[in-house]
Parts: sequence; C-alpha cells; structure tokens
Amino acid sequence: MNVAEWIIVAILSMTLLVFLIVGIVLFVKLIGLTKEAEKVVIESQDIAKNTNGIVSNVRGMTSIGGTVEMFMDKYINPKLKSKLKTEGSKNDGKRTEKK
Repeated sequence: MNVAEWIIVAILSMTLLVFLIVGIVLFVKLIGLTKEAEKVVIESQDIAKNTNGIVSNVRGMTSIGGTVEMFMDKYINPKLKSKLKTEGSKNDGKRTEKK
C-alpha cells in the first residue's frame, strides 16, 4: 500500500472510532432520558388520580352535586335496573330496539 492509502485508512478509522464513541454516549443518554420520562409519566398518573379523588369529594360536598347523586342512587338507578331485568326476562336476556 502507498502512504496515501495508509493515511486515508487511518483517517477513516479514526472517524469511525469517533462516531462509534459518540453513538454509544448518545445511546446511553437516551436510555437515561427514557427512564426520566417514565418517572414523569408515573408521577403525572398519580397526580391525575389524586385530582379525580378531590373532584369527586368536592362534587359530593356541593349541595346540587350531593342531591343529584343521592337522587340517582336512591331512585333512578334501582328503577333502571328493575326495568332492564324485566325486559331481559321477557326476551330471554336479549335486548330489543324500538323503532
């Protein structure tokens, strides 16, 4: 091989080495970033669950929310369940659509 060919091979080898090192470092940083993103997602889910609990508590404390919820639980839901049971027994458990 000529000297020029050796120089080109050396330059290409060093370039490949640099890109491999940079690629490995970026890959490791990307793995760390995904772990941090997973922590953020888990924390945001926890915050959403807590917020949902707070909203349901506040809805129960308001006068209209509590009244409507009590009305639904005591009067409307039992009537709907009994109506569904009677319709289901008439049609062997199959629901029919009215036109």
